[in-house]
Amino acid sequence: MIRGLGLARRRAVPAAVLLALLVPGAAGWHAGAAPGGPDKTVELPDGQKPWWPSRYGAQDQIGTLNEITPAAVAAAARLVKTGTVVELGRVLDEDTPKFPGRYWHQTVDVSPHFTNRRRSDAVGKGWGRNQINWITEIQAGTFQVGTQLDSIGHIQIGDRFYNGWTAAEVVESWGLNRFGMETVPPIVTRGVLVDVAGYKGAERLPRGYVITVADLEGALKRQGMELRAGDAVLFHTGWGALWGQDNAEFLSGEPGPGLALVQHLYQTRIAVTGADTWSYGPVPGEDPERPFLVPQTMYVKMGLFGLENLATEVLAKRRVYEFLFVVTHARTRGSTAAVISPAAVY
Repeated sequence: MIRGLGLARRRAVPAAVLLALLVPGAAGWHAGAAPGGPDKTVELPDGQKPWWPSRYGAQDQIGTLNEITPAAVAAAARLVKTGTVVELGRVLDEDTPKFPGRYWHQTVDVSPHFTNRRRSDAVGKGWGRNQINWITEIQAGTFQVGTQLDSIGHIQIGDRFYNGWTAAEVVESWGLNRFGMETVPPIVTRGVLVDVAGYKGAERLPRGYVITVADLEGALKRQGMELRAGDAVLFHTGWGALWGQDNAEFLSGEPGPGLALVQHLYQTRIAVTGADTWSYGPVPGEDPERPFLVPQTMYVKMGLFGLENLATEVLAKRRVYEFLFVVTHARTRGSTAAVISPAAVY
């Protein structure tokens, strides 16, 4: 029996609540004028008003990662007691479950085994007297596959990015001239696992389940913890158990934090959040007319970074809820995401 799942699951957001969460000023947004001053000609979808400049400034590109201070890093390092390292990334290959339109293909390149033999100083089956050879790979695909970190330039509202920039201003043939992964610093901070599945007495939360502020607070109380500014807050829903076991079911939807919870996290001034799901937020969402509203609000309005496809089950099984969280990534210029291999150290 799963306790308490019926009320939050697939519940539509009341119009007044949705308005408060969407409209700047109504729920604590740092509203501002369009770049250059008040501009009544700015047209935004869904009756919204400009949400920029952000609380980190009009030119900011790293959003809530600004919350990770040297003091926060030092405090997180002191959480390491045993030196145990837990891998939170999943193996990426062609069978990895992927959102429609995304792909990953790898081809091995063994040509040096043949071309090295034709060198003037080849010996036997390789180059030089030591007969050296090597193998490389050719990879094609999108970075939004597997365990990933999205840049806040990944999603837009209409043609508007974080801090109000437009696609015409940002998009180049080679990528984005702002918000690319080269602008995202390494993430080293306190990590907090929120085991919502365990709190609900469930092996796996159901598809479309909306994780609420009450769920967060209940799980944290059960774990004897509280959130701090600069934290990486990771949600364990149990949905990740479907990865590689039933990919069709895994991609059919997901549980996730609702819009009110994300607003709460933003007000708490966390640095980054993630889950063991292929996106972030419930699918189907709280409002069927507004798909993927949670990550859209996070990236575009808040500058709040998100992680996907985390292997949280190891931490949940060990009941490790607080740790040093470390993420580094390839700094590919203009990219809107990176495949990552995050680690929890305790």
